[in-house]
Amino acid sequence: MSDIHSYFTNKKRLQQALTLAHHGKSAPYERLEFLGDRVVGLVVADLLEEIFPRETEGALAKRFVTLVRMETLADVARQLNLSEHLITQETELRHNDSILADVMEAVLGALYLEAGLETVKSFMRPLWLPLIKAEHVVPQDPKTELQEWCQKKYHCLPVYQFIERRGPDHQPIFTVEARAGKMTVKAEGSSKKQAEQKAAALILQEVKK
Repeated sequence: MSDIHSYFTNKKRLQQALTLAHHGKSAPYERLEFLGDRVVGLVVADLLEEIFPRETEGALAKRFVTLVRMETLADVARQLNLSEHLITQETELRHNDSILADVMEAVLGALYLEAGLETVKSFMRPLWLPLIKAEHVVPQDPKTELQEWCQKKYHCLPVYQFIERRGPDHQPIFTVEARAGKMTVKAEGSSKKQAEQKAAALILQEVKK
């Protein structure tokens, strides 16, 4: 974390990005997360355009989804040891992928306000470049792969239905049902999107047997 600290003269801005909600109050980092989400998307898109100048828009979009998803952001947060610097009284949140991803975006949003887009690019580049270059083949997320399989086999799209949300606000669990052809599965995740991806992956595991 010393590296990210060195970028900030306004330490309160970084502190805001690292402060989680307490007793149901609005989390200080949320507005910075909103901004950071857009900043991350722009920088990643710019890197992809630079590194894969001949790829189609569709291929770039698939790479983009992988590079900005929750799991990737959480992994980068761990590289930066952000979990040790979260300001919270609930220690379990330090290991929550959804929280870490949100805080990673908040920190980058704060850095954008502090030093501008070019500084964010220079900070993100060494963190994301290895991830980009590691994917020699265009990645395919489970939902997209299942959609293509369904269209080819059944000439229709998979159907996802939200079942329930349970657990505390800071650590929700979403249950989703997915139907593709004659198959129906349920899956859980820390967001509806994650639950849908897991459900799609379960169906693909079965059809590939």
